[in-house]
Amino acid sequence: MARRFAGGRLVVASHNPGKVREIGALLAPFDVEAVSAGELNLPEPEETGTTFRANAELKALAAARGAALPALADDSGLCVAALDGDPGIYSARWAGPGKDFAVAMAKVHELLEASGSDDRRAWFTCALSLAWPDGHVETFEGHVHGTLVWPPRGGRGFGYDPVFRADGHDITFGEMDPDAKHAISHRAAAFRQLIDACF
Repeated sequence: MARRFAGGRLVVASHNPGKVREIGALLAPFDVEAVSAGELNLPEPEETGTTFRANAELKALAAARGAALPALADDSGLCVAALDGDPGIYSARWAGPGKDFAVAMAKVHELLEASGSDDRRAWFTCALSLAWPDGHVETFEGHVHGTLVWPPRGGRGFGYDPVFRADGHDITFGEMDPDAKHAISHRAAAFRQLIDACF
């Protein structure tokens, strides 16, 4: 039986404004006062895990202990079939210290071209961890599958959204209305599991 969140303040353990905005929108219908780790001046822990789940859990625990409040962390990224699942947990790091995702998208494209593969299948993975200051953690994982397009299309969303077209859709996440993306995204899939179990 999963531990229930009792309401009140919840730290969103991220310094990424796009991610904080998306998670805030998902939390809006619930009895939650969301505050970001950045607003609380909490340090960003080093992501030393080798899986999305491990990194989400270490970020959630660091924020929960640092703020003495329950904390929700997300670790997510783009996995490309022809690149053996890369960039995966290194998705943000491929954008470099300046978090320039135009650089990261170009790197994915260049590696795909160099691979000689016509396979453009890809998926986003999201691990969501809800942690309490006492060290208890609940973690849920969601995915959305699709294909990569080039050149990037659309200025909405963030990260790799402009090159990702979800299965069954003819526009990229970068072109999609935010509400439509929220309905089908990897983050939304993990979030539905979290809400069912903990809220």
